Amino acid sequence: MSSRNDDLRAIEAEVGTLIRRVKRVMGERAREVHPELHPMTYFVLTHLATHGPLRGADLADAFGMDKGGVSRQVQSLVDLGLVERKPAPEDRRAILLDATDEGRERLDAMSRSRRDRFDGRLSEWTDEELSSFAARLSAYNRALSDD
Repeated sequence: MSSRNDDLRAIEAEVGTLIRRVKRVMGERAREVHPELHPMTYFVLTHLATHGPLRGADLADAFGMDKGGVSRQVQSLVDLGLVERKPAPEDRRAILLDATDEGRERLDAMSRSRRDRFDGRLSEWTDEELSSFAARLSAYNRALSDD
């Protein structure tokens, strides 16, 4: 039987493996949406598709970035046809950013494809095992939310 210390080290090692895998997968997801899409820019696109339309300042706050960095990433997304700029209805001088229909369609197609592959990889897990793992992972993330 392993000690609590051994188990904590094993968890830390597995989380490290998970982080490396997530970094790789984010690059793959970005390229699946568009071959020229950078992984960080992918996050901006997914945020806009979920929470948009947003002002550039709101996007900068969401990512803890300066406005210049966000502006460069947004321009890349605009150039790829995945994001559009439009005037804010309440103040026509202000600009809102939002995912285009094409951007949303590409994200949806990638998400369906990834979800199918993920489901295939975990096909031997029972519904109860999936549910239990999701609950434990959520509890783990809540416990470490201040890190």
